[in-house]
Amino acid sequence: MVDVSSKASTERIAIAKAKVLLLPATLEKIQQRTIAKGDVLAVAQVAGVMGAKKTPDLIPMCHPMLLTSVDISFQEDPQLDHTGYCSITITATVKTTGQTGVEMEALTAASVSALTIYDMCKSVDRGMSFTDVYLLSKSGGKSGTYERKH
Repeated sequence: MVDVSSKASTERIAIAKAKVLLLPATLEKIQQRTIAKGDVLAVAQVAGVMGAKKTPDLIPMCHPMLLTSVDISFQEDPQLDHTGYCSITITATVKTTGQTGVEMEALTAASVSALTIYDMCKSVDRGMSFTDVYLLSKSGGKSGTYERKH
């Protein structure tokens, strides 16, 4: 791991996104809460928080961090894309005050939320996929602010 002991503790915020592509019927079942495994988005939200907290256990060179906030939100889009799928966009926002950033925690949170949606819905839609996992923004630390340009 990189030695961060000489870095100043600052507020650090990272926001990551992921998109789950699924059939319209699957989105409808999620919205109606009729998926057999339960409330998909509630479980995916908890899973994302847990993923953020477990990041240093999963990514070998990540520092263990005291996270001060993890927020997972979902934007459902019933509009079909060119392949006939609709989507759920996951936004993971992670905060801390520390000597290193929380980009990996935000990316892990978004990814674990997407994996959870897949796991809970695979019995009705094996063709789901997730894509567009990326860091939207980060702030704090010596390198300052980063904003993704689309």
